[in-house]
Amino acid sequence: MKKSLFSLAILTLLFISCNKEQDPFQISKQHIGLLTDSTQVKDLKAVFDNDSVVVRLHDNEFTFNRTDIDIFDKTGKLLLTLTPKTVKDSTSTIETVKVLDSRFKTDKGLNTKSTFRDINNNYKISSIQNTLKNVVVFINDINAFITIDKKELPAELQFDMNAKIEAIQIPEKAKIKYFMIGWN
Repeated sequence: MKKSLFSLAILTLLFISCNKEQDPFQISKQHIGLLTDSTQVKDLKAVFDNDSVVVRLHDNEFTFNRTDIDIFDKTGKLLLTLTPKTVKDSTSTIETVKVLDSRFKTDKGLNTKSTFRDINNNYKISSIQNTLKNVVVFINDINAFITIDKKELPAELQFDMNAKIEAIQIPEKAKIKYFMIGWN
């Protein structure tokens, strides 16, 4: 009898823990809300059933035949921009997600309105890349790469593309320009 009650208690706990509803705005390493790293393009309308899914095909020499998929909420606000791994393939999964709405956030509160201080205090920075106009901060823990405009940096770093930029050189108040999640 004790074994039966114990087994029933364990099954009940498992059932309750499996029934936890997914936060539609949570960002983690393998998902953003209900969108996962294995979601196929053909399933996007089901994943975002209360939102508008708009496919934009860029077919010219400057965009290298890329498809972007914009996700808008009911009010017309742009939430996310998705880029599939393969152009014009409904079975393709998503390669990158550009997070545009501040309601999307990580467990540690990182969102589009965060500052470099929030990144530095809560995540291990994997690397920092210096580009022409931006600095890209990579966070492997959540598959994120975050762009900060070089205008946020000290003047001596703004125009030097060859400078190796360290985390300590980025001001704590530097704002996020782009918040991207990349899935391989």
